[in-house]
Amino acid sequence: MAEKIFTKDKLAEFNGQDGHKAYVAVNGVVYDVTDIPEWHGGKHHGNLAGQDLTEALKHSPHGDKVLANLDVVGKLAE
Repeated sequence: MAEKIFTKDKLAEFNGQDGHKAYVAVNGVVYDVTDIPEWHGGKHHGNLAGQDLTEALKHSPHGDKVLANLDVVGKLAE
């Protein structure tokens, strides 16, 4: 199966609202956070699903170590 490529507009559709899955992008990789309790409703400590959170993660207390536990669903188009 070919790797899914997300534009920023397409990624925005996966905001965790109204039954949509919740995806976030970090360093060009798109992750599924739908089933992560801390991301309920597509929100987590002021961050919103459906966005590129590369910069936000740089200021996170847990850093990128949490990414290893997430499912990769594709890549963010440059």
